Amino acid sequence: MSKKELVNMVAEKMPELKKKDIKAVIDAVFEAISDALANGERVQLIGFGTFEVRKAEERTGVNPRTREKIKIPARKVPKFKPGKELKEKVNK
Repeated sequence: MSKKELVNMVAEKMPELKKKDIKAVIDAVFEAISDALANGERVQLIGFGTFEVRKAEERTGVNPRTREKIKIPARKVPKFKPGKELKEKVNK
């Protein structure tokens, strides 16, 4: 699903709002979550899930073209853990 499709789905559920206003709210939510993660915060949306930043350790990988071993540096990666209600809804 693209952001445009998400805006359209929300617009169907809330016809009293304009699509441009819905898009602005969705953009603001994504930006707030991104900013919180960038600051090392955890974002917990009860019933939906939790966004957090985890550290991926340095590891050795292989370049598929040359088969040469390469070192992949340690980095921070965003992770999402679905909540109980979301898991139940997906597994119906």
